Amino acid sequence: MKRTLIVLSLFLFLIPAIAFAATPRNPTSFSAAQSLLATSSALGNAFVAGTSVVVTAPVFGDFSAIGGSIVTAAPVSGDDLLLGGSVRSRATVGGDVRAAGGGISIDEPVAGDLVAFGYSVVDAGRAGGSVFIAALNTTITDGAGGPVTIYGNNISLAGDFAGSVHIVAGGRVTLAASTTISGSLFYEAPEPANIPTSVVISGGVKYTNASYLPNVGTSRILALVSVGFFLFARILGALILAGLLAGLFPRLAEEVVNRAHSSSIRSILLTTLLGFGIFVATPILLVTLLLTFVGIGLAFLLLLGYALLFLFALLYAGILLGGALTRRYMKRDHVLWHDGVLGMLLFSAITLVPIIGLWVALLLALYTAGTLLQLFYAFAFPHERDTRVVV
Repeated sequence: MKRTLIVLSLFLFLIPAIAFAATPRNPTSFSAAQSLLATSSALGNAFVAGTSVVVTAPVFGDFSAIGGSIVTAAPVSGDDLLLGGSVRSRATVGGDVRAAGGGISIDEPVAGDLVAFGYSVVDAGRAGGSVFIAALNTTITDGAGGPVTIYGNNISLAGDFAGSVHIVAGGRVTLAASTTISGSLFYEAPEPANIPTSVVISGGVKYTNASYLPNVGTSRILALVSVGFFLFARILGALILAGLLAGLFPRLAEEVVNRAHSSSIRSILLTTLLGFGIFVATPILLVTLLLTFVGIGLAFLLLLGYALLFLFALLYAGILLGGALTRRYMKRDHVLWHDGVLGMLLFSAITLVPIIGLWVALLLALYTAGTLLQLFYAFAFPHERDTRVVV
């Protein structure tokens, strides 16, 4: 019951008002099922819904269907409204056809207008009225009795067209041999259409070259915008991570700042050399381990640790700058989360300075990597104080 109410609500919005002109002479039937096969004729309008819908009996009114796969194999005296993943009309339609779906195929004539939206539309039935199609790939094999408007990528036309044809294509436009267009052909595409000499176009052809590839100036603007967006996303992500690390692990951040503040120049240089040695020696060790069958698992673990150390070194370089600034100008020893954000913002600005900025950022990252290694080593292998009494 709930499924039927939902289907009815959808049809209230999608079906034209004329479809509700139900009278005792023009009754309306509703059907909904997971797999629906209609084998009895509908004397009036028919509304069906299901995962698979197949109609094999005539409909003497309007026919509307929604489902995953829809096939109409019997004539419809009125209009068709078909919404599904796969839609195929294999019988004549006395009115208009409105269809939307992934693949749409019209095999038999349509007396009225044809409106179709889908991924692929193939019209072999010849609509007696106007045709409007918006699809990635469109093929019309038997012309149309009225004006034709098509929006899509690759478009192929054949048959006799009684009116003008308007096309906006992002790919190729092809006309089959012996195609006739009583009106004019207006088309917009990246390249001229393939029009054989046997094609007759009474009203002439108007072609508009529409290249969808950006020119040099537009390419430069797009490149600058892309680089700017990438830098913004990278800096924003670094700010968030630095703020989280400084807020979640304040003692570790304070220890990094304290060591930099209290260490001598010689100690800072040695710590920087330690970080440099780890960054240079680890890849060599990884290659050596990968050459041995036993060391493959250890190599992956070492690679993971190496990547984490590199990431933390960059983040704590920013935290170090923020902590040093607050200690210098705000006279505060503890590190807060916004110190990490401020420091990472300054660190990101330093990296944008040509040549010199990259070297400064590299030295800061090497120093923080050496400091983090010392702290992790002290945490993993604590040394007990010597409590022996010397007599």
